Amino acid sequence: MINKQSMWFLTLLSLTLILGVYYVTMPSDLLKTKIESTDIEKEVDIKISELDSLVAMKAKKEEKKEEEKETLENIITNETSSIEEKNEAYEDLKVLNLNISKEEILEEKIETTFGIKSVVEITKDSVKVIINSKEHDKTLANNIMRCVAEEYEEKVYITVEFE
Repeated sequence: MINKQSMWFLTLLSLTLILGVYYVTMPSDLLKTKIESTDIEKEVDIKISELDSLVAMKAKKEEKKEEEKETLENIITNETSSIEEKNEAYEDLKVLNLNISKEEILEEKIETTFGIKSVVEITKDSVKVIINSKEHDKTLANNIMRCVAEEYEEKVYITVEFE
């Protein structure tokens, strides 16, 4: 009696053999038309909008933050790390998570207040706001700086860039 493993082996072997014979006996004209039909080049019109550049910046920023998180989590979970290193990594991770949530709050606030998509990046003592606007309006930049400053009790260095 044949066991299941041998039965599967014979089934797959016979299937491979049948497909091999079919491929060899297939007319070569049919094969050429299939290849030629797949080689047709199509023109693709790609337009990059300003929103796409902001989305790319956001994705790059999020990827960077995730790498930082992963590094800090590895330090925390590493058995060879000292207690001071683990505590420092934990504090940095808390600050990083707070900055991520603050960035989202500021982006949402700028969008609701001014109707402009933006990317906010917070470092230790500075806030960088990138705005999706062709016009470099000083009053808009000043208003955005004031809006961001309202979220902080202490003074921070705020920059506004127009993309």
